[in-house]
Amino acid sequence: MKKPMIIGLGIAIVVIISIVTVIGENGPKQDVSPQEEKPAKLRVIASFYPLYEFSKNVAGDRAEVSTFIPFGVEPHDWEPTTSDILDLKGSDILVYNGVGMEPFVDKLIDSGEYRNVKFVETTRGINLIKTDDVHQKESDDHTVYNPHVWLDPVLAKHQVMMIKDAMIDADPDNKKYYEDNANAYSGKLDELDSKIQTELSDCKKDTFMPFHDAYSYFANRYGLKTFPLSGISPESEVTAADLKEFVDFIQKNKIKKIYSEEMVDPKLATALAEEADAQVLIFSPLEGLTDKEMIDGVTYLDKMNENVQNLKIGLECQ
Repeated sequence: MKKPMIIGLGIAIVVIISIVTVIGENGPKQDVSPQEEKPAKLRVIASFYPLYEFSKNVAGDRAEVSTFIPFGVEPHDWEPTTSDILDLKGSDILVYNGVGMEPFVDKLIDSGEYRNVKFVETTRGINLIKTDDVHQKESDDHTVYNPHVWLDPVLAKHQVMMIKDAMIDADPDNKKYYEDNANAYSGKLDELDSKIQTELSDCKKDTFMPFHDAYSYFANRYGLKTFPLSGISPESEVTAADLKEFVDFIQKNKIKKIYSEEMVDPKLATALAEEADAQVLIFSPLEGLTDKEMIDGVTYLDKMNENVQNLKIGLECQ
């Protein structure tokens, strides 16, 4: 009496197995076939801090951005290590300033070993300011120029757009994304420029005295003058005659504030200030960030606003 039930159960099991087999063969494939790999992100290396920040703002989440020169290292005359060189070979874009700021770049380009890397000289097309600093690299026409264009927000916009164009060329599928990001950040630079114009519009003095000759573009933009202690590099040689001239200018013009930098030993500036009965404030050339600033997430815009507030004190602005 129980045999028909056993036979029926066996038939049912066979039917169920057949159905499962058919579903497995003809059903959705997403759990069986391998997932499609996402396209690799652009790999962008920026030579030093401000160009890293500009690149990050343009790239958003569509590219991996890193720096060649560590944040806490003074970039003038820095040279890449073997590890840095190997890292560059795996990148798509190297963003750099030019104008002799990164002398190692010419060597990399001339080597012919980086034909897969797009080198982006962000100062190309900018009207550069001449300098008589004998320590700075000459251009092809043997003229020496000041490289610190990023301290002028208007010229920083030019650098941002150069970066944007390079990313679009390397990754045209994300053209609109890069354009939107570049335009948004350029708007912030416009706001910064407008704010600086307003903040420095009513000052008793028009000359400030920085530690090295990094502020010509900034001064030109806002109708100011500079009297730097040293040349283009903060490590430029300073003679006894330079020191005397610097102190004499402070005393003659009744300068109450002089400007040092966060990445330079303040001893010399402090000694000069004491001799001239002045005080030392910070005016950052934005060539790098301190460890604390990195941890705190300080930005280019933050640093520029700090610069302006300190400059207002020295220029005795309303």
